[in-house]
Amino acid sequence: MRSWWGKFGALLILTACQNPTSATQPATLISRSTPTPIQAQSSVDGLALGHRLMAAGKYVQALDAYTLASGQYGLTADVLSALGSANLKLGRLKEARLLLEHAVEKDPKFVAAWNNLGVVLMEMGHDGEARRAFRNAYALDNGNSDQIRKNLTLAIAKSEKPAYAATKQNRFELVRRGNGRYLLLSTPATN
Repeated sequence: MRSWWGKFGALLILTACQNPTSATQPATLISRSTPTPIQAQSSVDGLALGHRLMAAGKYVQALDAYTLASGQYGLTADVLSALGSANLKLGRLKEARLLLEHAVEKDPKFVAAWNNLGVVLMEMGHDGEARRAFRNAYALDNGNSDQIRKNLTLAIAKSEKPAYAATKQNRFELVRRGNGRYLLLSTPATN
């Protein structure tokens, strides 16, 4: 009987020494040298990762990476343009338009955002607005990009000849910028 009371007393003392919430919560062991998911993600440049994923055709993952970039950099013109471009590739035209419009509001001299906004507007059938967006992109670029010139030419032709759209389907190409420059993305031709 005495040994039973001794064991009960030791258990009572150990219970009194516990943290009151530890009995209801599972114990977790976290090593300080092991990064948490948030720490691991913060070492990844969301914009660079998103650009690589876009080039690989992984648009959903690129959108996730650009969302990570929005947490890293804030909603800069680059991030908004990247989010808009990913949404465009996913066929989310309304979201893409809003994001790209915000991007050109934040940085009215952002050539890639103007071009991408033109692409969205063409896809939505807003030919006149697309023409203005491509004209802005072309003027800001000083006519240096053949792709922007091609987009502007197609927008002009489509807005002047409504039958042009029915006879010929054109795929516009996105332009994006990273580290102060912009690149052209080619889209595969569809038959």
